[in-house]
Amino acid sequence: MAARYGRPRSVLRMRTVAGQVFLLQVAIVVLLVAAAIAALVLQSRAGSEREARNRSVAVAETFANSPGMEAALRSRDPSAILQPKAEEARKRSDVDFIVVLDTNGIRYTHPLPDRIGKQFVGNIQPALDGEVLVEKITGTIGPLVQAVVPVEDARGRVIGLVSAGVTLDKVSGVTEDQFPLLFGAAAGVLLLAMGGTALVTRRLQRQTHGLGPAEMTRMYEHHDAVLHSVREGVLILDGDRRLVLANDEARRLLGLAQDVDGLAVEELGLDPRMSRLLGSGRIATDEIVPVGDRVLAVNQRTTDQGGGPPGTVATLRDTTELQDLTGRADVARERLRLLYDAGTEIGTTLDVLRTCEELADFAAARLADHVSVDLAEAVLRGEEPTSTGADVDMRRVAFAGPGDSALYPVGHPIRFLPGTPMGVGLGRGDAVLEEDLRTFSGWERQDPERAPLLVGAGMHSMIAVPLRARGVVLGVAMLWRSGTAEPFEEDDLSLVEELVARAAVSVDNARRYSREHTMAVTLQRSLLPRTLPEQDALDVAYRYRPAQAGLGGLGGVGGDWFDIIPLPGARVALVVGDVVGHGLHAAATMGRLRTAVHNFSSLDLPPDELLWHLDELVARIDRDETDEREEAGVTGATCVYAIYDPVSGRCSIARAGHLQPVIVHPDGSAEYADVPGGPPLGLGGMPFETLDLALAEGSRLVLYTDGLVEDRTREIDEGLELLRRALERHAGLAPEEMCEQVLAGLVPERPRDDIALLVGRTQVLAQDRVARWEVPADPAAVREVRAAVSRKLAEWDLQEAVFTAELILSELVTNAIRYAAGPIRVRLIRDRALICEVSDQSSTSPHLRQAAGTDEGGRGLFLVAQFAERWGTRYTGNGKVIWAELPLTPQGALLPDFPGL
Repeated sequence: MAARYGRPRSVLRMRTVAGQVFLLQVAIVVLLVAAAIAALVLQSRAGSEREARNRSVAVAETFANSPGMEAALRSRDPSAILQPKAEEARKRSDVDFIVVLDTNGIRYTHPLPDRIGKQFVGNIQPALDGEVLVEKITGTIGPLVQAVVPVEDARGRVIGLVSAGVTLDKVSGVTEDQFPLLFGAAAGVLLLAMGGTALVTRRLQRQTHGLGPAEMTRMYEHHDAVLHSVREGVLILDGDRRLVLANDEARRLLGLAQDVDGLAVEELGLDPRMSRLLGSGRIATDEIVPVGDRVLAVNQRTTDQGGGPPGTVATLRDTTELQDLTGRADVARERLRLLYDAGTEIGTTLDVLRTCEELADFAAARLADHVSVDLAEAVLRGEEPTSTGADVDMRRVAFAGPGDSALYPVGHPIRFLPGTPMGVGLGRGDAVLEEDLRTFSGWERQDPERAPLLVGAGMHSMIAVPLRARGVVLGVAMLWRSGTAEPFEEDDLSLVEELVARAAVSVDNARRYSREHTMAVTLQRSLLPRTLPEQDALDVAYRYRPAQAGLGGLGGVGGDWFDIIPLPGARVALVVGDVVGHGLHAAATMGRLRTAVHNFSSLDLPPDELLWHLDELVARIDRDETDEREEAGVTGATCVYAIYDPVSGRCSIARAGHLQPVIVHPDGSAEYADVPGGPPLGLGGMPFETLDLALAEGSRLVLYTDGLVEDRTREIDEGLELLRRALERHAGLAPEEMCEQVLAGLVPERPRDDIALLVGRTQVLAQDRVARWEVPADPAAVREVRAAVSRKLAEWDLQEAVFTAELILSELVTNAIRYAAGPIRVRLIRDRALICEVSDQSSTSPHLRQAAGTDEGGRGLFLVAQFAERWGTRYTGNGKVIWAELPLTPQGALLPDFPGL
């Protein structure tokens, strides 16, 4: 290291720590030896005196407290008893004298027997006061130190004194005899110290790598910081896996004693897992090891990298608090996960009951053993609860839990009493936690007879949380735990409250949606046909299936509609339409379009013209309403309009953006009618075309909306093919049964879109119920027409209708001869009414007017209007048809009642 920094390794230069340590150690050894000799000489005297004092006091106190001392002093001749003992003790303790005195200072013992009985020389008063007196005096035997101690009886009274003394020469002689040996030993120590210092210096030089003092100081500071300041444990083990160093933090974390340095890993008493890790010597990075109630992260590396000594160094970091935080974070994460799962599993539909069932199933699977959900009766009706809290009629709508229980079943009515904890909680909108139901803290007052059954069934803990949304309590969810499950705690209460709060919003949304859906369905059903009109052209059956509530954007009432409209000439119009969108606006728009179709059909227009007028109407509505509300437009409506004539057996069909109708032939085959496509209503710009085709009697004409064939799981073409196959499969069924079978095979239990299905089986009027005549353009031909009509009505047994029919046809034929051109034809149709038709090739339509009293004409159509139930004009490709209907009864035709005639 010194060479690395450009410094020589010579000790004489004294620039290294080793050289400086060598000189310092030599100087210290010399000074220590000299100081030791001087100190020994100087201290020998003080030590002699101290030794004399200590020895004299110890001997005097020992002899004074020896057994039998009190008895000897109270005997008749104390000297006889004490003198031998005192002399023996003096010789063994190596003192100069032991003298026993009475309280007056008279000697009982003395090394010189002639001095027994004489007065003691010295101060004895402190000893008489119970104190130990030590004094240095010069006596007959030279300088000495004597101690006088009292002898006390059992009551603490001083009954005698003992004095022991030793001369200073006797004590100091031992030390002075050791001076030659001391000086010789000092010289030897000095030589050995210098030699050892030289060896140590060389070793230190190798170990410090020639580092200078500043570098060593810095290293020491770092070492000290590691040992005492670093808050991370450090363990250093040698190649034999013995502990070389452990800092304070490592000792604290592992619970090591202070004297464990040098012990093997197995002898440290560590946790087995920690002991295996340290003993293996393998490299470890942030390995988690539990030690007692702590969790340590251990990093271990070898020390022989770069030529270092064999061994390992391990660092320990206390991650207990981090683990606690991680645990709390895990709990919070699990809680968030549970709430997230609840958001995806609860409220999947906008159906109140289904949402409550999802809440019960979810909570029973994650939080409790049994879960029940009760809703207010008003909520079940889709209404806004008028009151909240207790004393409100509720009904159990959902329950989840294993096996039978003592809880109320689904459908049971419930009214929570105001005085019970549940009732009080409902009144305030607060949750109720019953940690131990077995204490019967008041909850049992709700049903005193059922409460013991619940506890007997194992129920021991309960949470009741109001379903509160937008300030209104919709109901209550109750969670129960039984058996060996842990009872509910406060943490569970907060979690259940949050879960139920989220579910309550879903329930309220479903309630609101159900209410709106019910309103829309009511509106829609009021706008749809309630009964089938009477007609003989088609055997008709229909089905209308609104979308179920709770299906998100595709759910709810849509704008699908259908209609069966009787037309003049025994014809029938079939209409099916669809307004894109859902909700009240779509239903209202559907009603407007249906009314418009009825109005346009009263004009007896062909299908393509009717759709053209309807398209103009929708475009005008869009222009008028888009300025106010962009969403109010009806662009996107589709419609298919078909007219069937039972007399000719022909059908005319036109469509505006709608799906192709299906024709099921009498032989059972089904095909889509190739009706020319037109744009949806309101787009404009393209004409509509009509498909005219003949339908054999017994054919089925099937009209439908896209909800029947569209599905997210399949393509539209696949749905159309499924419909065609279903119709072929059930071709022999009546229209009613065919509708049922088609819906059962294609429509799910909860359709996502409205479905309208219309099936009409064609019928053809028998030829004997239709009469036709060609009328020449000659007024004289009117008489022949009347005669022919009279004969036909007699043949049909309608003699009572002869007068009315002759009158109407006379007027209509006369007007055609007078004002029209081309061939004139007359047709009588016997259906539910007697239909009189006169056709010509003129496009001019007559109109009803009021004739003045002096006018000779102008009353013909007025008479027709008075005698006919209804009359009108329809245009054909080569002219027009004026028609009139006469009501029929089982007895024949009704005659109008003219007052005044």
